[in-house]
Amino acid sequence: MEILSVGSVALDAVETPAGSVDGVVGGSAVFFSAAASLLAPVRVVGVVGDDYPIARLRFLRDRGVDFTGLARLPGQSFFWGGRYSDDFRTRETTLTRLGVFAAFDPSVPAGYRDSKIVFLGNIDPELQLGVLGQVRAPEVVAADTMNFWIERTRDALMRVLARLDILVVNDEESRQLAGEDDLAAAARWIRQRGPTLVVVKRGEDGAVLFADDWTFSCPACTVERITDPTGAGDAFAGGFLGHLARTGSNDAAALRKATMYGTATGSYAVEAFSVDRFRTLSLPELEARVRDLEAAVAAEPRLAAARP
Repeated sequence: MEILSVGSVALDAVETPAGSVDGVVGGSAVFFSAAASLLAPVRVVGVVGDDYPIARLRFLRDRGVDFTGLARLPGQSFFWGGRYSDDFRTRETTLTRLGVFAAFDPSVPAGYRDSKIVFLGNIDPELQLGVLGQVRAPEVVAADTMNFWIERTRDALMRVLARLDILVVNDEESRQLAGEDDLAAAARWIRQRGPTLVVVKRGEDGAVLFADDWTFSCPACTVERITDPTGAGDAFAGGFLGHLARTGSNDAAALRKATMYGTATGSYAVEAFSVDRFRTLSLPELEARVRDLEAAVAAEPRLAAARP
């Protein structure tokens, strides 16, 4: 089952306690594709300038990612720079250059319009709505958003929510969107406005999946050394939707397993700068980490019962 990924294809300059890089490939569609393509075919819609080092994405092409929908225009590519705090908990944006991304108006190729799963990356909600108007009959529509769109384009974002099956956000964004301090109450508020599922990414605390009458909490993976958290959320979405695409199922068991795949792919993203960890990551490695999560989840009820 093919996944359509619409979002940014960028260049990044990142500084973390582990070091710094400049001009590496990044963007929501790149991180998403790097994770999802381990599990399912991915089709990308995005835009880059004529300065973009397309050859650095060859490993994704070799893995079956279709870049027919990636437009290349005269001008500079979207460029983002950021600096992380010593504990990786906060980051400061040091540079944003939109370049050709400023005029991004996603055009979904005819061959992509039958995509069964659609992931709308963190872009303007009006553009997300425009994409949905071009796809014929998707079975699953998922999206990400951020505080900028929540604050500045709330009406359009509400229209997006009404057309979603899954919203993937972090805990701060879910609370801000709903105006609720309690995470469960925030997820309930969001689900009442469209999405059947809300997946809340919680960083070092793992992730929580909220459905109509059940929830699933997935612990975080143990990572020996964090290098760069950039793109981990998009990699999470890639693993989550990649598993659903591979299995063709969205029952409760599949959704729980998808949350584990998302948690695992997100954890691999932080182990290196850019998408470098995914260049060598194999499916057996990923599945081994998912099995570790399954074991941790299975052990949790026993641990809880043993607590005084």
